[in-house]
Amino acid sequence: MSTILIVEDDETMLKGLRDAFEHNGFKILSATDGESGIQIAETGEPDIIILDVMLPRIDGFDVCRTLRKRGFTIPIIMLTARSEEIDKVVGLEIGADDYVTKPFSTRELLARVKAQLRRTSEKILTLDRYEFGNVTLDFAAFKTFKNKKQIDLTSTEYSLIKVLIKHRNEVVPREKILNEVWGYDSYPSSRTVDNHILNLRQKLEDNPQKPEFIHTIHGLGYKFVG
Repeated sequence: MSTILIVEDDETMLKGLRDAFEHNGFKILSATDGESGIQIAETGEPDIIILDVMLPRIDGFDVCRTLRKRGFTIPIIMLTARSEEIDKVVGLEIGADDYVTKPFSTRELLARVKAQLRRTSEKILTLDRYEFGNVTLDFAAFKTFKNKKQIDLTSTEYSLIKVLIKHRNEVVPREKILNEVWGYDSYPSSRTVDNHILNLRQKLEDNPQKPEFIHTIHGLGYKFVG
């Protein structure tokens, strides 16, 4: 049984999500503010977090940022009533794995939760360790080192770099990346893949503006060379 932490200050929505996910066999932890959400994430050992952006005390962006800095690699799906592209970009840049705009159907959110959990439980690539340039990826231990210093990758970033390595020296279309990493063929914005690629470059490339390993093939997709 997978455990979901839902951090949502709207009691009505929280109850609705709790009932829906418990009905589908999930164990639910919950918090109604950012501080409590961080505390429960650290003690409750959730498998995935559903995190509202607009929270009292500490907003969802800061909660996500704090958890990533503390080494949490579990999937985080952010919820927001704001549909601005910049909010989605910020969420993905600080380490969110997915982003859902209110109003949404419970069925859609359930599908996204299952896709995230499926992705983290499956081995996309039977590879324990991979080295390129000055980077060492330890997939078995979920640890990454650059110039012998440990850096943090999210679970989505691990899955994304695995896909690129598996298809190294090949052009990988965005649609294929969405299918292999997120578990579905379509997504509200192609910027999702682009933003995660940007994050990987910032973390793994010496010069993200002139990447040596993760190349954009304009109009087609991405190619890993390494």
